[in-house]
Amino acid sequence: MLNRFQGWRERGWSVVDAPAYDEAWQRFGGSVATHPQVIERLAGLADIPVRYLAWEQGGERQACIATWGRDLALSKNVLKQAGKKGLFDLGNAELILPAAANAEAPLRHRARYLSILNEGRFSGLKPQAEQLAMARTPEELSKKFRYNQRRELRLLEDAGGVVRPVSEFTDAELAAIYCDLFLRRWGFVATGAEHMAEVIGLLREWLIGSVIFLNDAPIAVQLVYRVESPEWISVEYVNGGVDPQTRSFSPGSVLSFLNTQSAWEQAREVGKPLRFSFGRADREYKDRWCNPVPVLSV
Repeated sequence: MLNRFQGWRERGWSVVDAPAYDEAWQRFGGSVATHPQVIERLAGLADIPVRYLAWEQGGERQACIATWGRDLALSKNVLKQAGKKGLFDLGNAELILPAAANAEAPLRHRARYLSILNEGRFSGLKPQAEQLAMARTPEELSKKFRYNQRRELRLLEDAGGVVRPVSEFTDAELAAIYCDLFLRRWGFVATGAEHMAEVIGLLREWLIGSVIFLNDAPIAVQLVYRVESPEWISVEYVNGGVDPQTRSFSPGSVLSFLNTQSAWEQAREVGKPLRFSFGRADREYKDRWCNPVPVLSV
């Protein structure tokens, strides 16, 4: 029975290897959670093998997907079924799958938060009730809002606040800062806390952003990953933590401003659109920074 379902799901698709998937991603583009190395490294950590499939038309590869059984690779469902719930955290990441613009490849593997960029590239997608929060361009933020963010940064710096890039910290240091500030901010342990240092190490080359310090103590941090595709840049803001004792300085807001502005500057330098996702559009603070965008599912 299982094989029959697999045969139905994979109808028209052929099994390929990891380098073939990598080649498709580099050619057609994708997002953080579909990046070949992100998938390979996190699947390795989970010890769940990846099955790569390709869709060809006219003898040419038009689309590729990485799968875990009936789901796309890195699925939270599969981790849970394997007894590895919360092993790592990519939030509710926007999924952009590598495919040619009009491939219309039939997607029959379960997936959520599929970007609208997949429309036309795949068939079988349906609208999802939830939306993702996508960072607005700097111009979409009011002048008053931008002025206030710069003012808050100045007040923080005047009080002795220091902004340090994540590159200055070891994996273990960054994991400790993140897990501590996350717990203080939210009151519960961060997803993947146990393996946080290892995951940061595995994904280090895509990690961007800064840590804010006050009186030599970290007070705000965000886990933000960035990958570059041929036609766009994908940034995933997974989650963050702040010290509630320093709320009067709005360090979380200051950090969001610094991280988004920096990402926009870099994207515009290379002349590519930026897709900076704050994950699911489910919290009020995201409304200040983002536009809700529709997503699809299978």
